Amino acid sequence: MLLPAALTALYARVPLGIRLGLEGMQAACAAAGHPERAFDVVHVAGTNGKGSVSAMVEAMARAAGLRTGLYTSPHLSRFAERIRIDGEPLEDRALAPLLTDALTRAPDLSFFETATLAAFLAFREAKVDVVVLEVGLGGRLDATNVVPTPRAAAITRIAFDHQDRLGETLVQIAREKAGIAKPGLDLVLGPMSPEVKAAIDEVAYAAGATTRSALDDEDAAEVAGLSRLGLPGAHQRANACVAYVLGRAIGLPHAAREQGLILARWPGRLETVVTSAGPVLLDAAHNPDGAGALADHLASLGLPPERLALVFGVLADKAWTGMLDRLAPMAATRVYVTPQGRAAVPLPTLVARHAGKEARDVTQALIEARRGVGPDGLVVVTGSILLVGEARSLLLGLPRDPPVAM
Repeated sequence: MLLPAALTALYARVPLGIRLGLEGMQAACAAAGHPERAFDVVHVAGTNGKGSVSAMVEAMARAAGLRTGLYTSPHLSRFAERIRIDGEPLEDRALAPLLTDALTRAPDLSFFETATLAAFLAFREAKVDVVVLEVGLGGRLDATNVVPTPRAAAITRIAFDHQDRLGETLVQIAREKAGIAKPGLDLVLGPMSPEVKAAIDEVAYAAGATTRSALDDEDAAEVAGLSRLGLPGAHQRANACVAYVLGRAIGLPHAAREQGLILARWPGRLETVVTSAGPVLLDAAHNPDGAGALADHLASLGLPPERLALVFGVLADKAWTGMLDRLAPMAATRVYVTPQGRAAVPLPTLVARHAGKEARDVTQALIEARRGVGPDGLVVVTGSILLVGEARSLLLGLPRDPPVAM
């Protein structure tokens, strides 16, 4: 099966939705000869920051000379971005047979489960030394949690997102994410309240694991504070601490850990794209906590509202009011556009919350935003990972597979 046909077959599973549970993945992995056991794993869960931490740890391992695998979701432009070998997305000629194999072996798996199985097969075939595995949703019942006890694991920030699946309180959400704990594992924790940490501790200890706070690690704090981090934003200092401790847990030398923090890249997260019309800042903030980090970064730039334009679109199942209330006052020009993919908040509803213009598509939104601030102003695209992916593909002229928010 060629890649277009394989992707068509894979996308046909999108209507199955997000399926939490391990039984299907366990059976599929067993039928495939347990590819998930063929490499060491660093498992990373959390609401925000898990992708950044994953990118940092993978860069550290590469800097140490290891052959690496990186599995993340969702993709911004191409599906292949989800499965990376030595920092590069899987090539089409390699992806097609692996996807075909996963589709054939496990016809009942969901989109995300099939993608995860294909990643395991890819990493086994490539004979990677270590895989950095980002949890898709939650932790306890996420498809990635079929891996045996990893070399190291972390839980980054806990915030409100996917409450319909994970729970209505931060403590409930934390308990689901702590489900990646396994006997003998020392979970590295990012910044969190005492109540959230206590919930994670309870689940971890019951599973025979322990926990440690990365922010209490003096070496990590020193390196994160002094290094020229490759990922912008003050919030990345905490993520860098988590990544540094994870790197030490899997035996990476100090120099490689420090170099990885400098070399790490994570597209669509406070990423500036310089165009002929002016700079565009892309940030995949899609919940109030992420919007808060973006707002703090924008405030640090010192731009008056007249020089800042907001291009915003958001899915209907997100806590969008808190996001928009935080970001809208920072921009005198606001342009609303509908992200592709799942149902989005109607544009008139956004306008009613904070006045702005409605755009028919991303191209028009970027034009209207630039018109509002001129070539010296900053256009900020945010609200949905799907929107950021579309804008990034357009600005950089990248080919694009259909977006999937899972």
